[in-house]
Amino acid sequence: MKSDAIKFGANNAAHRSLFHALGWTEEEMHKPIVGIVSSQNEIVPGHMNIDKVVDAVRLGVAEAGGMPVVFPAIAVCDGIAMGHEGMKYSLVTRDLISDSTECMALAHGFDALVMVPNCDKNVPGLLMAAARINVPTVVVSGGPMLAGHVDGCKTSLSSMFEAQGAYTAGKMSAEALEDYARRVCPTCGSCSGMYTANSMNCLTEVLGMGLRGNGTIPAVYSARLELAKHAGMAVMEMLRRDIRPRDIMTEAAFRNALTVDMALGCSTNTMLHVPAIAHECGIELDLGIANDISSKTPNICHLAPAGRTYMEDLDAAGGVYAVMNELSKAGLLDLGCMTVTGKTVGENIADCPVIDHETIRPIDDPFSPTGGIAVLRGNLAPDGAVVKRSAVAPEMLVHEGPARVFESEEEAQAAIDAGKIKPGDVVVIRYEGPKGGPGMREMLNPTSAIMGMGLGESVALITDGRFSGATRGACLGHVSPEAASGGPIGIVQEGDTIAIDIPNHTVDLKIDQAEFDRRMAAFEPRHKELSGYLARYAALVSSGATGAVLS
Repeated sequence: MKSDAIKFGANNAAHRSLFHALGWTEEEMHKPIVGIVSSQNEIVPGHMNIDKVVDAVRLGVAEAGGMPVVFPAIAVCDGIAMGHEGMKYSLVTRDLISDSTECMALAHGFDALVMVPNCDKNVPGLLMAAARINVPTVVVSGGPMLAGHVDGCKTSLSSMFEAQGAYTAGKMSAEALEDYARRVCPTCGSCSGMYTANSMNCLTEVLGMGLRGNGTIPAVYSARLELAKHAGMAVMEMLRRDIRPRDIMTEAAFRNALTVDMALGCSTNTMLHVPAIAHECGIELDLGIANDISSKTPNICHLAPAGRTYMEDLDAAGGVYAVMNELSKAGLLDLGCMTVTGKTVGENIADCPVIDHETIRPIDDPFSPTGGIAVLRGNLAPDGAVVKRSAVAPEMLVHEGPARVFESEEEAQAAIDAGKIKPGDVVVIRYEGPKGGPGMREMLNPTSAIMGMGLGESVALITDGRFSGATRGACLGHVSPEAASGGPIGIVQEGDTIAIDIPNHTVDLKIDQAEFDRRMAAFEPRHKELSGYLARYAALVSSGATGAVLS
């Protein structure tokens, strides 16, 4: 065992004295040390129950003969951070989480790891760390929230943000708004739609790094605790068989993940996180493959915000394994990939049929014949832009309109709230990218305001920042290169015509080439005065097109 190098022999007597200081017995010192990364805190609803999940993991590890040791990871709630300076500190935590986990695991010689994340940046951050550390590792999340209920209908956080837009537009009373606020988030857990946290927890199953149900079993179900115990047991079997993250997270596994991403209609943020995790595995993913995979992969789920089903419905319908089983009927998955169960993908999903074909459509009767995410390119986004096409109204799949240009989210939000955005407009929000923000803020407030005001079928939004998994509508994010790096989004002027064609994967600024070249030659990006961690992050971060990884 790896930890033997710090536990036994005369040269390690000092180490043993410190283990004795922890109260460890001789018997415990002879067991493998299994680090349990706990993302629990008291400010993130998706993380408030993680202490119970961690306790269950500890029992599973101990039952299987390991010595469990818990250490923490930070977590930011994107919902609470949304719409103000705090959102600049969301994406950037992905690397802090990864770095600190690497430091803790390698400094203390852990033999294996169980990672317990839940919300947006913790899942990819811990998967990135798993790839770096490369000791046997299982991921088990805290689980999704149950849907809320308002006026007899299921609701979720995206409904809440859109209700704010409706209130601002005078379409909802203050009393109705407060009723929403009390009802849309009824339990602990990651917010109940196919937002970023749930997207990444589902894709963790697909990658083979989580057990069945990791992405879908609700946080408040006792089955979540059973899953956690089994995760603790599974990592001990992985240790015995020496199955490691890089044995599991192969190029074929990442293609599987992108395929299921398209079928589920996951958050556009997966287009940041999946390449970043792959990068840590030594695999470089060109986002161009997303369109190729999408062209072959039907979208068979329409969870909120794209539709009216929620994570609890997906779980009841058979979960992620059932989705994979359905996709396998068309030969869309590599079934030979290894997983944390010690079995292949094909073995795992063999007896997992779809239970509810309303929530998970048959492969030959999908919601759409192509996948839920599209990557667009053109003179406005030479390196790409990302849109959740499954959440775009049909009439907005092709759109052309005048640019309404804003240098920050706050400027755009003020214009939207003041009623200055009209049907047909294309709202452009720049200097919100990884470097320019910095931190690539999510834009759920502007997009929800547009939807709540009834403009979702006539107004598009484009940004070098990104959109929440709760966003719906013709919202193009990750425009690369970003304005702060000299990207063409920085030369767009008020009133310029922008053409968006999602089916043909294009987004273009409709000015003649001579004018385009003149503006680019004269363009000098704006730079913000920064300090602290954001200054270091902005100096090191790469483009959103490559996953916003640190160099």
